[in-house]
Amino acid sequence: MKQYAYFPGCSMDSTAVTYKKSTDFLINKLGIELKEIPDWCCCGSTAAHTKNENTALSLAARNLAIAESAFPGLDVVTPCASCYSRLAYASFAGKNDELKRQQIEKFIDRPFKAEADILSFLDMFSDEEIMEEIKNKVVRNLTGLKVACYYGCLYSRPRHITGQTCTEYPMNMDKLMALTGAEAVDWDFKCECCGASHQVDAPKQSRPLIDRIFRNAQANGAQAIITACPLCNMNLDMREEEINKTYSRKYNIPVYQFTEILAIALGAKADESGIHNHFYPAFKLINDVLSGKAGK
Repeated sequence: MKQYAYFPGCSMDSTAVTYKKSTDFLINKLGIELKEIPDWCCCGSTAAHTKNENTALSLAARNLAIAESAFPGLDVVTPCASCYSRLAYASFAGKNDELKRQQIEKFIDRPFKAEADILSFLDMFSDEEIMEEIKNKVVRNLTGLKVACYYGCLYSRPRHITGQTCTEYPMNMDKLMALTGAEAVDWDFKCECCGASHQVDAPKQSRPLIDRIFRNAQANGAQAIITACPLCNMNLDMREEEINKTYSRKYNIPVYQFTEILAIALGAKADESGIHNHFYPAFKLINDVLSGKAGK
């Protein structure tokens, strides 16, 4: 059984319910144990936007320090791209700047060694052994489903923080989708920003970012967009109807977390995968694919 120290972040029990349901199904199916970091706190994302670097790093480092103490030797995994970025920044600072590490220790009032590797859910499920387990346990083939794998702007960048080998055209999600029989289309917006929290405070400037993502996915033949972040997923899923009305579009592109697609392929029922809990209807496309009606 693979074990990881788990930082859930603030959205998994609220806006990311589909992510949580599908992940719970997968870890049970694949024999993965996520050991939740006790007494975890905010990852520091909001503080980072205020340019308060010490607070941002220290909030993230506090979680990593607790994980080091509670689960020594385990990598830290998180589902959210923003959480992943903030934890990775704190880890990088602790590993590469001794003065900064000492300042963080003083700020959080506990030892911080910055020893654990920081993984996103995509990294975790892309582990070779786990991918082999997924491949062996697929019971529903999703051949006929064409998807645009949307990584967002924080998964692969900056390279010196994430350690990803390709910052502009990552392939981990594409490879996971291929295990299910789904076809990942080539498209241009894999790593473009969805607007993140600016969809709330600056909608006039941010809505076109979502429109561009849908437009490019549709132009390249995608029937669905696949995400790996709670906020990216919510921004696209929640606002597709609004985008259609505001810009006179006719997008009909459900937005799934990649874990939902994997869970469906591994036999999850609708309530186990979360596909009924979407803003934009997401059940019919999967049902059509499984019944051979997709695209007809």
